[in-house]
Amino acid sequence: MGETNEEFLECKAKAEQGDAQAQNRLGDMYYYGKSVEQDYEEAVYWFRRSAEQGEAWGQYNLGYMYQYGKSVEQDYEEAVYWYRKSAEQGNASGQNNLGVMYNNGYGVKQNYEKAVYWYKKSAEQGNASGQYNLGVMYDKGYGVKQNYEKAVYWYKKSAEQGDAQAQNRLGDMYYYGYGVEQDYEKAVCWYRKSAEQGEAWGQYNLGYMYQYGKSVEQDYEEAVYWFRKSAEQGNETAQENLQRMRENGLIQDEQEYEDEQEYEDEQEYEDEQEYEDEQEYEDEQEYEDEQEEETEDQESSLDDYSKKVLAQIDDWNDL
Repeated sequence: MGETNEEFLECKAKAEQGDAQAQNRLGDMYYYGKSVEQDYEEAVYWFRRSAEQGEAWGQYNLGYMYQYGKSVEQDYEEAVYWYRKSAEQGNASGQNNLGVMYNNGYGVKQNYEKAVYWYKKSAEQGNASGQYNLGVMYDKGYGVKQNYEKAVYWYKKSAEQGDAQAQNRLGDMYYYGYGVEQDYEKAVCWYRKSAEQGEAWGQYNLGYMYQYGKSVEQDYEEAVYWFRKSAEQGNETAQENLQRMRENGLIQDEQEYEDEQEYEDEQEYEDEQEYEDEQEYEDEQEYEDEQEEETEDQESSLDDYSKKVLAQIDDWNDL
């Protein structure tokens, strides 16, 4: 804790002296609550000071605060202004987010061609979000001629960096055979990677593969497990599938499920309590053993002392 406080104080000292990178870093600390209490207002203050000095990450971060209205009034035009400043300096995140603004018409007139332009700039620098977004444009034919092979290329680039949305879309490409040879096994592989990161469509698609036994053994319980994960995030298609499975008797009723969940939670709690009790017992035993050893040492010392006293008495008697 001492080291992190020292890091914060050192960063703040540099920021106050006008170091633009330190100002952005200090903004990050306030944004994430790292070594200091989270404070979006302070974050905005330091991002602005950094951005106004031309620091690309400060500009990106200030744009982000305006896009999502964090401690400032949401203002897409202001967000675009700062994203552009950052993007023109080559910041890959700024380029991607500027592409997002053009793609959705936030703060600018919607323009797919300009969105593609900025996504490509970002993607070619290795930004996973830029790669995914560029893949979507080729997949859907927005701002470019539809090209599944190029979509797969960029989805894979992003998916291999761990982007959950890209992993799900790459699974789709393998499932349908778009831009690649159809391969259910690879589809399952990518759906699983996506699902395990909590991506709702990845969870739905993995559940679907289990429901119909596509490249996995048919398993309704596993299908229900993933549909529920997806449904709990608001995925309506997953919710509808659960309802159909319930109507067809392929799924236990909700009360039974809730009872099972409650039982599992109770078992987990009991296991934790049992572990804690065992640890407490072991600690007590260890303490008692230590006390016993100390007592034995003390008794041994007393015996030695008694022997010495008796020996001295014998010596005195001899005299």
